[in-house]
Amino acid sequence: MERIKQQVSIGNIVVSIWKKYSIVVVFFVIIAICGILAPRFLHPNNLLNILRNTSIVGVIALGMTFVIIGGGIDLSSGPVMATAGAALIFMQKMVTETGEAVYPLWFAVIVCWLIGTAFGFINGVIITKAKLPPFIVTLAVGIIARSLVMYFGRGATIMGRRVPEFTRIGSGSILGIPTPFIIATILAILFHFMLTRTKFGTYVFAVGGNENASRYSGIKVDRMKIYTYMLVGFCAGLAATIEMSRMAAVATTTSGAQYEFEAITAVIVGGTALTGGRGRILGTVVGFIILGIVNNMMIMLNISPYLSGAVKGAVILFAVLMQRKD
Repeated sequence: MERIKQQVSIGNIVVSIWKKYSIVVVFFVIIAICGILAPRFLHPNNLLNILRNTSIVGVIALGMTFVIIGGGIDLSSGPVMATAGAALIFMQKMVTETGEAVYPLWFAVIVCWLIGTAFGFINGVIITKAKLPPFIVTLAVGIIARSLVMYFGRGATIMGRRVPEFTRIGSGSILGIPTPFIIATILAILFHFMLTRTKFGTYVFAVGGNENASRYSGIKVDRMKIYTYMLVGFCAGLAATIEMSRMAAVATTTSGAQYEFEAITAVIVGGTALTGGRGRILGTVVGFIILGIVNNMMIMLNISPYLSGAVKGAVILFAVLMQRKD
C-alpha cells in the first residue's frame, strides 16, 4: 500500500512538472528534430539570426501576455508599431542646413514609445468605458493606425538616416549576442517580476480569472485593463524602434503586418490561456523563439512561404488543444 502511495505521489509530481514546464521540453525536442532534419540549423550564426529576427515580435508578445492574461486581446499592435515607427523615422531624418539632427535620437525614440503607449491608452479607454468587445475595438484602432501612417507616408517607404548610433540598435551585438534579443531578455525579466512579484501582476491575474469577483474585491478593473493595453502599446513602440533601426526605414503599407497575430500565437503557444487568468512570461519567451525556429526551418527545408500561415494556424490549434481542460 505504501509503495502504491509513493508511486501515486511521484506520478503527481511528474504531472505537475509537465504542466509547468512542458513548453520547455517541447522546445528542446523541436531543436533536436530541427538539428536532425537540417544540420546547419545548429550553426551558431543561424541560431543568433533566429534570436535577432524573432525578438521584434517577441517584444510585442511580452506586452500581449499581460493583455491576454487580463482577459483581453489586441489586434492593433502591428499597425501601431508602423505608426510609431514612422514618427520615429520622420523625426530621425530631419536635419538642419548644416546637416545636424533637428531632434536628438533619444527624444525621437521616446516620442515613438509615447505614441505606441497612447494608442494602447485609447484602446483601453474605449474598451472599458464604452463596454465594447476588445476584438472589435482593437481591430478598428489598428485599421485607423494603418490608414494614418499610409496617408502621411503617401503609401511609400520612408527612408531615414543610416547613422551608427541608430542602426546598431537593431543590427548590433553585445559580446556576440544580438542587441534586439538582449532588449527582449531584459524586458522579459522585468515583466516576469511585475507579473509575479507585484500587486499589479496579482490584479491582472485576478481580473482575467474573474472580473466580477475582482470588482467586488475592490480592484479597479477598468484601470487594470487600461494599464495592460498601455503596456502592449509601449511594447509596440519599443518593437518599432528595433525594427526601424535595422534598415533606417519604414514601409508604410507592410511594416508590422501580421505582427499582432504572430505575437498572439507566441503567447498562446507559451501556455497563456485565451480565456484569461493564466500565463507566464517564460512561456511567451519560449513561444516566440519556437515561432522563429519554425520560420527558419521552413526556409531551410525550402517550403513555400505561402504555407507559413497554414503552419502557424496548425501551431495555434495544437497549442489550444493542449490547453483544453477535460
